[in-house]
Amino acid sequence: MADTSEKRLITETGVAARVVQVIEASIEGLGYRVVRVRVSSANGCTVQIMAERPDGTMTVDDCETVSRAISPLLDLDDPVGKAYYLEISSPGIDRPLVRAVDFERWAGYEAKIELAIPLDGRKRFRGIIRAPNADGLTVPIDLPDVKEGLPSRIDLPLRDLGDAYLVLTDDLVRESLRRGGGPPPMLDDEDEDDIEEGAEAEIEPPAPLKKKVERPLKPKASAKPKPEKIETEASRANKAKPVRTKAVRVKDDGKLH
Repeated sequence: MADTSEKRLITETGVAARVVQVIEASIEGLGYRVVRVRVSSANGCTVQIMAERPDGTMTVDDCETVSRAISPLLDLDDPVGKAYYLEISSPGIDRPLVRAVDFERWAGYEAKIELAIPLDGRKRFRGIIRAPNADGLTVPIDLPDVKEGLPSRIDLPLRDLGDAYLVLTDDLVRESLRRGGGPPPMLDDEDEDDIEEGAEAEIEPPAPLKKKVERPLKPKASAKPKPEKIETEASRANKAKPVRTKAVRVKDDGKLH
């Protein structure tokens, strides 16, 4: 089985983090790994789980396998606490970069990166990423249109990553399709006629593969109903009888003399 143990550089917080705690071991046991978990207000509440094989692929059947495995776990632990839609998907072409191997696999392509801790007063970067350096602690990024006197390549610390994902470009789409990211879009006869001879057709990227199911609110155990109290003639008589304390009885007895 391929290695699924490489830890992510970017992790979740809050409800999404609780979901990861419930599902991650099961997903890795199946030979997949978690890419990202997000909880949004879409359709009331949607839990989106991105997963993939270690080679970066993910099919519809894979999404179905993951869904069947983790649904009982989510029902049992109920980390969301309300009704929600569960969505299992592939990372897509403009995928998040969450492990060092992601940067190595997609070196030479454009990405947007945000650091959790500013580097020289800057947190956001956009440029061509390179494979991580030999120390495994930093990743180079080539910045376009830098001002004169400033370096065009800088090393970003991987441990400080806040968010990172590929930028959707024609080159990225072509490479993803070449690697098996999905079939290229089909052109009908009219579309082919509209393309001038020698011109390059614009490639429309396929959408991420998804498996979506509705998870209803987990019913809470209802309180045991109290038995109905039935009044009898004797109980009504006792209820009407006034309660006399010792002091009242002594006082009343004194009035008799």
